[in-house]
Amino acid sequence: MRDISVEELGEWRLQGRTFVLLDVREPVELRLARIEGALHIPMRALAQRTEELDREVEIVVLCHSGSRSAHAARFLAANGFTRVYNLRGGIDAYARRIDPTIPTY
Repeated sequence: MRDISVEELGEWRLQGRTFVLLDVREPVELRLARIEGALHIPMRALAQRTEELDREVEIVVLCHSGSRSAHAARFLAANGFTRVYNLRGGIDAYARRIDPTIPTY
């Protein structure tokens, strides 16, 4: 598992790079803010839903600030996912530095 900055994620999106953006926040948080195109699997359900993820594709895991996503990314890495990144700073940093149209909370 490696960290990725919000700036790197922004570049990946602009380049059209193929990856899964995995949002592990709770449903109530999605109603407050979201990055379009992200796959939502709450952290509490991740162990039961790993079959929904492609082990061959890069996965960027995000949460609000980067803590929960780091735990989720480590879980995925420990379970055979080799191309996993944690979004450092989470959606909060992404909204503040990349896309100000996304509300902060």
